[in-house]
Amino acid sequence: MVYGQILHRHIPDGCFINVNVGGFKQQMEHNILKRFPQTRLGRLLCCSSKEAILELCDDFSPSEMEYYFDRNPRFFCYVLNFYLTGKIHLVDGLCVVSFIQEIEYWGIKERHLDFCCSTKFHELMELADDKSWDQSSDELQLHSLDSSIEELSASEDNIEMFEGSWCSDVRRNIWLRLENPGYSTSAKVMAIVSLSVVIGSIVTMCIHSMPDIHQMDLNEQKIENPVLTFFESFFVLFFSAEFVLRLAVAPSAKKFLCSPLNIIDLMSIMPFYVTIACDSMDEGENTDLENVGKVVQILRLMRVFRILKLARHSAGLRSLGATLQHSSHEVGQLVLFLSVGISMFSALIYCVEKDCQESELQTMPIGWWWATISMTTVGYGDTFPVTLAGKLIGTLCIVCGLLIVALPITNIFNKFSKFYERQRQMDLRKSNN
Repeated sequence: MVYGQILHRHIPDGCFINVNVGGFKQQMEHNILKRFPQTRLGRLLCCSSKEAILELCDDFSPSEMEYYFDRNPRFFCYVLNFYLTGKIHLVDGLCVVSFIQEIEYWGIKERHLDFCCSTKFHELMELADDKSWDQSSDELQLHSLDSSIEELSASEDNIEMFEGSWCSDVRRNIWLRLENPGYSTSAKVMAIVSLSVVIGSIVTMCIHSMPDIHQMDLNEQKIENPVLTFFESFFVLFFSAEFVLRLAVAPSAKKFLCSPLNIIDLMSIMPFYVTIACDSMDEGENTDLENVGKVVQILRLMRVFRILKLARHSAGLRSLGATLQHSSHEVGQLVLFLSVGISMFSALIYCVEKDCQESELQTMPIGWWWATISMTTVGYGDTFPVTLAGKLIGTLCIVCGLLIVALPITNIFNKFSKFYERQRQMDLRKSNN
């Protein structure tokens, strides 16, 4: 004979079981519990062993037939009312999250919530979800603040690394003026000069791309404007001197070379020297350098990295980089949504436009291009549908593109705002120090 048969043998439906919840004792009838067999107390009646009983309660006394539960006795009064009426009510003063945990423990479903408490319950749940979202955002913000504090502490540790090194006082003063514009008036002047040179270099690079600026030699071959060449050389020499000086006074050369901003500085000046080396080798007519001209063109394009040097002087650009780094999930979702939409609408527009001779949307790749510029609301106008069905699909494509792009952008913007505020606080704190 199994254990459950010993416990419940010869016990009619009208008999009771003894329940002890946190010291609150109550006798409950079997026939009442059987009305809700999926609840915790209802499942006790079906247990056939002591081990099965102990899985549902905290302790059990076979002699007294008493089940012990280490739960809130105040809430159990509402559980008793549920077994009598079939409806559960909210508990005044009890957190809605704790309420959900309690009803889940006793096996009571949310659908058993009485209509008088249903509206209030859903309002409290929405409020709890909003607070949970805010708490997650605060944790992310706190993590960003911790990173900023660690960065500031690392800067302070770098200053301490000067102790005992060669020319420590001179190097420390130069380092502080180069790294912290708020350190002194001279540091601010150096930062303004460096920023002006960066902007001047970008302007020169843009002017260099204009064909009217170039000059012709005696053989009617294009040569670079000597004025632009002079400014280009001056800017690169300035960047090189600044980089070498900062490397010389850095407390740790290894940390300095591993810094992302310093890597950008190095990449912005290296193409100039490599280009000079390639030009000199090309003049020697070395047969092993047939593609030197293409290499030089690529290296000259790498001068665009100078634009990233603005991040050293802009809290907004640094915040943008941190936002993209911490928004990989949102960016991935945006790319996924756009990819699905572009693939779907390109196929639809191809199906309705392929038989129209006036339409340029005759292939799927052209359809991809059209769907891309339509969903991103760019709309160059180089390709467009001409049939009525194509125009309807185009309208739907634009509307879907607006919705798809707008959904993750909000979260990315919120993160950017928080990172920007933290970056400004960190810069202000560094200036005060």
